[in-house]
Amino acid sequence: MKIYDVEAFPNPVRVRIALAEKGATDKVDFVPVDLMGGEHRSETSRAKNPDAAVPYMELEDGTCISQCTAITEYIDGAFDGPSLCGENPKERAVVHMMNRRAEAGLLDAVGAYFHHATPGLGPDLETYQNREWGEKQRENATAMMGYLDNVLADNDYLAGTQFSMADITAFAGLAFADFAKVEIPSDLTNLIAWRERVSARPSIAA
Repeated sequence: MKIYDVEAFPNPVRVRIALAEKGATDKVDFVPVDLMGGEHRSETSRAKNPDAAVPYMELEDGTCISQCTAITEYIDGAFDGPSLCGENPKERAVVHMMNRRAEAGLLDAVGAYFHHATPGLGPDLETYQNREWGEKQRENATAMMGYLDNVLADNDYLAGTQFSMADITAFAGLAFADFAKVEIPSDLTNLIAWRERVSARPSIAA
């Protein structure tokens, strides 16, 4: 199994944390992608992943899987250990719901702000920018932080009592927010405390 990615980028981080949670990091080969050089947009790369993004996974039979949620689903089912996606229909539904909220409302929103309202990755890669859209997405990201803080007032983790894919996505979103200089409001004490706890997990602390 191969994972094509850029180490320390937000979405690749999500997959690497999932692998670490399942104790499977040493069971895959990581293939670095020269994103700054545009390799992800090359014809060769698009043949494997039409999304022209990282990460994506290539299985031994040649099947290529992109999108972090899909990759995490595969990792969760392929390796032993506590489930990251839920053990029963209700748990899976709640995990997916919270994962999507964290993804769209925080991680993707911060990404839109970074790529549209800041220099982003530079003019060679940022071929279209809409600053107004980017600034609006920054507002949305801050609002989602407030929502997650409310959820964590009554739950240890975003989908209930167990660490899940949703927590991984939110953690990566907050890390991206740090990089993009989108601060967590200081009064969101539940979210801040959750982040400190999650940061101490071996899969993340390493």
